[in-house]
Amino acid sequence: MSLWIPVTIAAASFQTVRFMLQKSLSTVKLTAAGATFARFAYSLPLALLGLFVALQVTGFSLPPLTAKFFLFAVIGGTAQILATICVVALFKQRNFAVGITFKKTEVIQTAIVGFLVLGDQVSAGALVAILLGLLAVLLLSKSPGGDGVWWKHLTNRASRLGLGSGVLFAFSSVTYRGASLELGDIDAWFRALVTLAVVVTFQFLSMGIWLLWRDRAELLAVWQTRQTSVFVGLTSLCGSFCWFLAFTLQNAAYVKALGQVELLLSLFASLLFFRESITRREIAGMTLLGVSILALVLAI
Repeated sequence: MSLWIPVTIAAASFQTVRFMLQKSLSTVKLTAAGATFARFAYSLPLALLGLFVALQVTGFSLPPLTAKFFLFAVIGGTAQILATICVVALFKQRNFAVGITFKKTEVIQTAIVGFLVLGDQVSAGALVAILLGLLAVLLLSKSPGGDGVWWKHLTNRASRLGLGSGVLFAFSSVTYRGASLELGDIDAWFRALVTLAVVVTFQFLSMGIWLLWRDRAELLAVWQTRQTSVFVGLTSLCGSFCWFLAFTLQNAAYVKALGQVELLLSLFASLLFFRESITRREIAGMTLLGVSILALVLAI
């Protein structure tokens, strides 16, 4: 089995737990921006510590950080901030499992952005699998209890947030891969760790300055929820490192497509932890997405 496959599954698992924690925070004390900032605030020290330990233990030195590397890192970091805010806000519009599903429009968009920005190619079989997943997302675009044909519901708030996060996550995934590849021919895990440390530092500083200017009370709220937020930071760090490593090893579109195993995990979370109901149509859409994941693995 290729290394990127178990790494991607681990990333999806950590991300599901993080979104569960952020959902709890956003519905209790924090705004969408505050719940997003908590992720970076409590993962930054761990990311820098991990890089420091790696440098000391391995004897590696930091690779040259080019202007193109920083450009990719800033674009990816900014896109991820906005995408995460969209997802956390989406949790207040739809239930947890379906909120994650809307975010999965990023898969087909990642394939497109990856081709345009990095020239990454997608095989015909993999493209069919990705399009199958897109059909499942369209099936889920209609709000519960809504009337009319499905495309009229693509303009509701939940759909806009989900589709918007998909576009933003697509750009962050591709540019993270681009940043990692800019570090040259060194160990994949070390490239991922360096990229992660730089990106999280940028995200912490940019969001911290923004909240200091616009919403200082939210900074205090992030500190007051530290008993939960610290686990947001820990799961964020573990998940991000796995995503970055997977992006370094494989085409970002393939990584994100396999990462849809998160849907099954989010379904269990929705039912077992948040006691939310899932409609038959939503289950059908998620099942179709599961089929697309299997088709992707067989196509690669």
